[in-house]
Amino acid sequence: MNYRHAYHAGNFADVLKHIILARVIEHLKLKPQPFRVIDTHAGIGRYDLSGVEAGKTGEWRDGIGRVLQAAVPDQVAALLEPYLATVRDMNGGDLQVYPGSPLIARTLMRPGDQLVANELHAEDFTELKALFHKARDCKVLNLDAWVAVKSLLPPKERRGLVLIDPPFERNDEFEAIAEGLEEAFRRFATGIYVVWYPLKSELAADRFVAKVRANGGVKGLDVRFQIAQSGPEAGLTSTGILVINPPYKLNDELAVLLPFLRATLARDASAAFTIKSWEDGKAPA
Repeated sequence: MNYRHAYHAGNFADVLKHIILARVIEHLKLKPQPFRVIDTHAGIGRYDLSGVEAGKTGEWRDGIGRVLQAAVPDQVAALLEPYLATVRDMNGGDLQVYPGSPLIARTLMRPGDQLVANELHAEDFTELKALFHKARDCKVLNLDAWVAVKSLLPPKERRGLVLIDPPFERNDEFEAIAEGLEEAFRRFATGIYVVWYPLKSELAADRFVAKVRANGGVKGLDVRFQIAQSGPEAGLTSTGILVINPPYKLNDELAVLLPFLRATLARDASAAFTIKSWEDGKAPA
C-alpha cells in the first residue's frame, strides 16, 4: 500500500482518526496539568485540497466535504465541534485546505502543552518544519518513528498521547507497530496511544490487536469503520483505530458519533462500524 497522504487528506479515514484525536485531546484538557502530543508519522501538517495530489483522487469530497454539508444533531455537533472548528478556522469560506493531525493537535492544545511532530520522509519533513518554524510549543523531528518513540518516552509531563499513523508500505507493518508499542508501554505505561490502520483483513487486524493487548495494552478500544463493500476497484473502504488507555467517556462518545458518521459517509448499504472494548482480565465487549 503506497500512502502519500496528500492524495488522501480529508477522506473518511482521516475524518474518523481526527475526530478521535480531537476527543482525546479535549479529555486531556479537563485536567490543569500540561500534556504532550507525540505524532510519530506527522506528514506535512496542512494539505491543499485544490492541489495536484488531492485533485487526482477527490477523496476529501466523500469525507470532510460530506460532514461539513450534513445536518448534524445537537448531541453529535457538540462532540464534533473542536474538530470541525479547527477545519473551519483554516478556511475563510469554501473548503480549500485540510489540517493534518499535528496542526489539529496544536490548534487544540493550551498554552503550556507541547507537540512533537516527527516525519521521516525528507520532503514532507521540510514542509512540516516550515509550517511550525515559529512555534515554540512544537518540536519537529526527522527520525524513524520507532527511534522517536524510544527517545521521546516518557515525556517529562508524564501525561499525553502518542498518535501512530504509519503509511503501511511495509508488509510487516502490524508486527512493527506491535513491537514498537511493547517498547512504548515499558517506557510510558499510562500514556494514551491512538493507532490508525487500514482494514484489509479482519484476521490480520484481530491478530494485531491481540498481540498489542498481550504485550501490555491492558485497557483499550478497537474501532472499525466501513463505508462500502471492498473490491479490487473500490480503494480503501474500511479502517480501524486502536486506542490504548482511552479516556473513560470515549466509548460513550463514539456510540453517539459513529451512527452519524456511518449515515453521512456511507457509499453503499454495507456501511457499518464496531466498537470493542476491553480491560485487563476481561474479554472484549
